[in-house]
Amino acid sequence: MSATRTFTLRHVQLARAAFAAVAALMITFSADHSANVGLSVFSGFVLVTALIHMLTAWLVAPEGWRWPFVLLAVVSILTGMASGVPAWRSTPLFFVVVIAWGALTGLIELLAGIRARRLARDGSVPAVVADGARDAILIGALGLALAVGLLCVPTTYALRYSIEEAGSFTLTGITLAVGIFGAYAAVVAVFLGIAGLSPRSRTPIDAGADITAAETASAENEGSA
Repeated sequence: MSATRTFTLRHVQLARAAFAAVAALMITFSADHSANVGLSVFSGFVLVTALIHMLTAWLVAPEGWRWPFVLLAVVSILTGMASGVPAWRSTPLFFVVVIAWGALTGLIELLAGIRARRLARDGSVPAVVADGARDAILIGALGLALAVGLLCVPTTYALRYSIEEAGSFTLTGITLAVGIFGAYAAVVAVFLGIAGLSPRSRTPIDAGADITAAETASAENEGSA
């Protein structure tokens, strides 16, 4: 129980927000938006996120609600390892791995969030699950949006343009794709940061627990009197 109190849903949200912000900043301030740089940042981001999911399943999620975090960790570890091999890094791999990760993790979080939100209306889920339902739906939807956004970018896209007194440049598909991932990470960082700093909601289960505790304390006081 003490371990559960030291690592809560708030810490999960803030930790995910922090590492998403780091990934967004690394891409934003990098002049090189190649597949090598994009996969390097992506690999580190998803592997750390996988560690957070494993800690969440172990320390935060109640019994019966650990499966989403385990699945998210497995998907993130597999895609992180695939993108972490320098010899494999290429433009096609970036599209395949990031699209697969966005689609799979997005679907897992979205379905888990919808299920938790539906059951929370009846007060039949633990408070930590009810509190995280809305954020799971939002982050899941963002993951699916990331996958769809990358599917809309041709891998062979190349637009040559020039700026007076600056020279000629080429906007490629991988540049757009890495930028889209950076934008995704930035949005995730903002939303999870806000969620982690927001007050916790109170569910019917919390209220019932407080009433039960108050009645028990009252009965004990009357008995001792």
